[in-house]
Amino acid sequence: MAELTINNIKHQVEVELTTPLLWYLRDTLNLTGTKYGCGIQQCGACTVLIKGRTVRSCGVSIEEVLDEEITTIEGLSENNSHPVQQAWIKEEVPQCGYCQSGQILSAVSLLNRKPNPTDQDIDRGMLNLCRCGTYVRVRKAIHTAAQSMKEA
Repeated sequence: MAELTINNIKHQVEVELTTPLLWYLRDTLNLTGTKYGCGIQQCGACTVLIKGRTVRSCGVSIEEVLDEEITTIEGLSENNSHPVQQAWIKEEVPQCGYCQSGQILSAVSLLNRKPNPTDQDIDRGMLNLCRCGTYVRVRKAIHTAAQSMKEA
C-alpha cells in the first residue's frame, strides 16, 4: 500500500494513485485549507510545500509525490505562530481570504530562498492570484515576516 507524509504524519493511501493531491488532501484527509481555484495550476489557491518549494496540488498526482514530505497550511504551525502567519495577521492582509493559504505558503517558500527579499523579488516570486487585489498588503507582510525572522 502507498504512503504519503503530510504535515509530518504518515497516511496510508487508499485511493487511486492518479488522484490529484488536492482532492486527496481535501476529500480524504479533510485538510480544507488547501483550496480549489482554477484547476489548471495558475491561481495558486491549491499551493502546498514539497521540500520547501511551492507546488500546485491540483496538477500533481499522488503517485508523483509518494516519497516527498508535503506541508499544507494546517502543518505550517499549530497556532498560527509561524512568522509569515503572524505578519499576515499584523498587516491585515486578507479580504475574502480564499487565496491566503496559498499566498502564505508561497511567501514561506520565497523567504526560505531569499530571507531579505526586495519588492522586485516579491513581485517575481509571488505568482499566486488574488481576486481582491491584496498584493500591496502581501508585499508588506512579507517584509514584516522577513524582519521578524531576522530578529529571531
